[in-house]
Amino acid sequence: MVAGIHQLRSLQGACALAATALILVIANPAAAAGDTWSPAELAVLASMRLNQLPPVTRDASNAYEADPAAAALGRRLFFDTRFSRNQAVSCATCHDPDRQFQDGRPQGQALGITARRTMPVAGAGYGPWLFWDGRKDSLWSQALGPMEDAREHGGNRLRHAHLMQAHYRVEYEKVFGAMPDISGLPPDAGPLGTPLEKTAWNVLAPADQQRVSRIFANIGKAIAAFEKTLRHGESRFDRYVEAVLRGAGPASPLSAPEVNGLRTFIAKGQCVSCHNGPLFTDHFFHSTRVPPLDPVKPDPGRAAGAVMVQEDPFNCLGPFSDAGPAQCPELRFMVIHDPALRRAFKTPSLRGVALRPPYMHAGQFATLTEVIRHYVKAPETVIVATRSGHSHGLGSELNPLTLSEQEIEELVAFLGTLSGSVIEDVKR
Repeated sequence: MVAGIHQLRSLQGACALAATALILVIANPAAAAGDTWSPAELAVLASMRLNQLPPVTRDASNAYEADPAAAALGRRLFFDTRFSRNQAVSCATCHDPDRQFQDGRPQGQALGITARRTMPVAGAGYGPWLFWDGRKDSLWSQALGPMEDAREHGGNRLRHAHLMQAHYRVEYEKVFGAMPDISGLPPDAGPLGTPLEKTAWNVLAPADQQRVSRIFANIGKAIAAFEKTLRHGESRFDRYVEAVLRGAGPASPLSAPEVNGLRTFIAKGQCVSCHNGPLFTDHFFHSTRVPPLDPVKPDPGRAAGAVMVQEDPFNCLGPFSDAGPAQCPELRFMVIHDPALRRAFKTPSLRGVALRPPYMHAGQFATLTEVIRHYVKAPETVIVATRSGHSHGLGSELNPLTLSEQEIEELVAFLGTLSGSVIEDVKR
């Protein structure tokens, strides 16, 4: 049902953009004649301009995301290494501002090595699901996951709450009101910590657990308020499309090979099927038969993430959400049990993609050329043997493509035109 809603909205938007592009062509024939784009192609190009990105949707589960004080607090928390077991890891360890808010590694690395590639956070608030498997349904809930993960921050919930009380009480209360009293609670406890920390958590009174979790949830909401201010800057692609629509002179922000690559992107290469809109993503999950890191135990992707987000106490329907049930349609109506979800992963944004090797959900491909060749080949369904001796097939949505080496090179060249800066509206 939700997927159908998305498709209807996309169709309505495409029709409106097609009409707009046609008006532009009629009003200024040079726009079409200069680069020989058809009205339908112009509609697609127009829809992918960064200036067509609407204001980010308000997250009803986070009542504080538009508060500048919350964003300022969130920025400080984002860079604070005290919220980690070794006092050396912060959100910025993996989401480095100098690397498009990611880390350039095949798999995220902090206290340990994670199972997947770090995703950039600029523009992440536009999608309903977070992480490669969509196991979180909001930026604030996403921010909390690494803080309790033993491979990442490795902290525990009560320790994080005590840190807020010791170092950020004034800033916290300016945004969220009076901080719950946790002064009499032990220093360490959490439902996802070490065995000792779990035991300490389980003996806490439910009301104490609720107070600690409330502070913890608000940490995520502050970080999300900061992350939601991160936005993409204009790229050469955007300037090119604007020039074409205006019917500008022969000077072009793109080279001939880059323009050829763009043509392949929106037509023969079928890339725009999933990488569409101003962020070059449909925010959905797809199985493309990327080789698993462990062939015996492949990453289940969305099949596991759909179950995890439903069970998450920090989801839109949970006790720490600021939304009512009617404001959580994505979660209420999402598909959980569907074979198509197995080994399906979220479509990443291609904004700045050339600056972010390696690629895919676990860095399986070192270069964009390797990625494109994988899509051209469209490997057949792989039969995987499990540890129990059984086997199963791993399906894919891909169909083989016929692209020459030159077309592959031109497509890579085009992807380089999507690079732009990530703009921080909240400064230190």
